[in-house]
Amino acid sequence: MKIAITGGLGFIGGSLARALVAGGHEVVLIARPGRKARAAALAPNTRIETMGLGDEAKLAAAFADCDAVAHCAGINREIGEQTYAKVHVQGTRNVVEAARKAAVRKVVFISFLRARPGCGSRYHESKWEGEEIVRGCGLDYTIFKPGVIYGRGDHMLDHLSHAFYSFPVFALVGMKDQLIRPTAVEDLVRLLTSALEENRLSRQTLAVVGPEEMTLREAVTRVAKVLQKRPVMIRLPVVFHYALGWMLEGIMRTPLVSLAQVRILSEGLVEPLPPFPFAPENLRPRLAFTEGQIRRGMPEAGAFGLSDLRCYPAGGTKT
Repeated sequence: MKIAITGGLGFIGGSLARALVAGGHEVVLIARPGRKARAAALAPNTRIETMGLGDEAKLAAAFADCDAVAHCAGINREIGEQTYAKVHVQGTRNVVEAARKAAVRKVVFISFLRARPGCGSRYHESKWEGEEIVRGCGLDYTIFKPGVIYGRGDHMLDHLSHAFYSFPVFALVGMKDQLIRPTAVEDLVRLLTSALEENRLSRQTLAVVGPEEMTLREAVTRVAKVLQKRPVMIRLPVVFHYALGWMLEGIMRTPLVSLAQVRILSEGLVEPLPPFPFAPENLRPRLAFTEGQIRRGMPEAGAFGLSDLRCYPAGGTKT
């Protein structure tokens, strides 16, 4: 098969690309101009097309002869012209129309567990609008709604690791324990490849959560244990974290926490909202959030440095 992946150099898109190439498929990676080519893009049977999601004609040309499109592109904060409306809504509309023009038979879309309309969060609402576009596109589709996804190159383990090397204190979001079910990226990729390769889960919207339920504090404690760190954990109101997220979005290239992530963590990540079915039993995530899994996903050890700041020259050396 020939499969195009939007967000092809990102965390989920790159992980999917490596799995598909290992399975003998030809892969077309759609990535924003200026993104560095990662290992997934250098494998055999891959091609990189550098473009945004704003040009439907270019997308259609990139999708030519593709059997399926995995739409994995997304943002968790707005920067300049990269807004939720442009990426999650108009970008999804362009991907669907381009797929139709290129005679692609299937679109697989990555949304979010609690994406829904009218909730006051543009991240959640824009992801829901993207879902509705895909559901109404007239093509075969599968929509996955995952919660917390972890693995090498993610935000969760990457940011927790650097935070523990940088600060002796870790602030939990809100004054009440929220529950999460972390999902290994390998499990999500297994679901994606099943929908793409075997044409399973046709015209379905499915929630995806990990096999183990725990509090955010417990998850953070497990990561700290792997790093042999013992941060002091304190609770701070959600409003504090919104203020922190607003500040960090302004000064960091990839914020320790974004405004959307504050909303996400303040709600918990166990049940889909609105209700949707979970993946079939034989395809559900099965990798627990163990020490071994955490260790495999850890980035290179180190604290945040000057290169994490937006004011630092691009390409500078991390300190």
